[in-house]
Amino acid sequence: MKIFIDTNIFLDLLLKREGFEKALLIFNAIEKKLFSATILDITILNIDYIASKQVKDIKAFLNLVNKHFEVVGATNEMIDFALQMQNSDLEDNLQYICAKKQKCECIITNDKNFYSPDIEVLTSSEFSERI
Repeated sequence: MKIFIDTNIFLDLLLKREGFEKALLIFNAIEKKLFSATILDITILNIDYIASKQVKDIKAFLNLVNKHFEVVGATNEMIDFALQMQNSDLEDNLQYICAKKQKCECIITNDKNFYSPDIEVLTSSEFSERI
């Protein structure tokens, strides 16, 4: 199964926010190659920017992410399409477009307003219950 992981799942894990145990379970399953996982390249930058203020050795974690997750980028064409979407959250739009292009079966996010018209969206709790 190929899944797409939103940035907030990593931040939940690193910052030990509510539900971080579910994020850890998902991360471990990906590390053990039970699932193939994709992220958008800006996810790495967002994790670094947000978590580096609170986590001392963020580079070790980012190395793990880079090793176990397929990192994909957006093209000019994809950004143009994302800007034209009805949803106003550009980052979510790009993640959705990349997930669709990579043929991901679901998107894992704890964003209750994540826009995805035709790819299943699951919270980390919902996904961890399935696995």
